[in-house]
Amino acid sequence: MTENATVQNTPQIPAALDEASIANLVEMLNLLASAKDALSDDIIIRLAGAVSEGLALMDRLTRNEGLIYLLQELDRPENQKFLVSMANAFTEASKELSATPQAKGGMVCALRLVKEPGVLEGLRLVSMIGARLSKSMREMHRHGV
Repeated sequence: MTENATVQNTPQIPAALDEASIANLVEMLNLLASAKDALSDDIIIRLAGAVSEGLALMDRLTRNEGLIYLLQELDRPENQKFLVSMANAFTEASKELSATPQAKGGMVCALRLVKEPGVLEGLRLVSMIGARLSKSMREMHRHGV
């Protein structure tokens, strides 16, 4: 092999690299060295285990017809608005509850509570959900599902 052929096959390095290029090259080399150090056998084993468990969980979730149906129902715009309203209600109720003294209890306290705006609507909502849930469960068990 001639000296001329060897020179042609050798990658050419620019004669002058600017400081930014050198800094980027050093940063890339540091990143690669850190990644190599981080990929110990223990890390790889834990990562493989996490991926395996994640795939098994995903498989179980996608085979669960009830969960898939629930997710489809939750995708409806009216249910999304309901969930946002419910999340806001939980947040506000939590703040309000923590800022008020503990209720003493008893019938007088319960009657006073029922007079609060929105309480009867909330009880009616819970009652309606309970009635529909009960009806649905009865139907489900009648059909042997």
